Amino acid sequence: MSTFNVPTREQVSENNQAIFDNLNKALGFVPNLYATYAHSDTALENYLNFANAKTSLSAKEKEVVNLAVSEVNNCIYCLSAHTAIGKMNGFTDEQILELRAGEASFNNKLNSLARLAKNITENRGRTDADVLENFFNAGYNKGSLIDVISLVGEKTISNYLHSTTQVPVDFPVAQPLEKELV
Repeated sequence: MSTFNVPTREQVSENNQAIFDNLNKALGFVPNLYATYAHSDTALENYLNFANAKTSLSAKEKEVVNLAVSEVNNCIYCLSAHTAIGKMNGFTDEQILELRAGEASFNNKLNSLARLAKNITENRGRTDADVLENFFNAGYNKGSLIDVISLVGEKTISNYLHSTTQVPVDFPVAQPLEKELV
């Protein structure tokens, strides 16, 4: 059982209250995981700055990484959130399941990205040479690689936060992958 409550607006610092207000305006609610960051006076702002920083990756490419990393790290909260966001970015349910498995048979470039994100996460950064070569051969460059590694780190932070706090998932819950997809 979780010992972490999801703080309300009244329970967080003034700075975090302003962030809650902005999230409410932008999303219509404050996701539980974001609210959990607000137990710290600085972590929510720092995390959002990191998550929303400029990158060479498109919104769709970011979701490829988010889904693959969250699957490896077994984070039901992030899998649920990024399944919803993935759909908003045009992925089908079937494509999302593939991306979670670290594959994208429907797009060669995204396949190289999904494989890389999964491989980096599984191997804690000791990326397999063939996976890296495939990524570059698909048209990505060294800058893209750095952006992917940064995104893997950013998503892993949230995965670990949820794994530790176990705050309730406030998105439609993602279904487990079938064993043959993994």
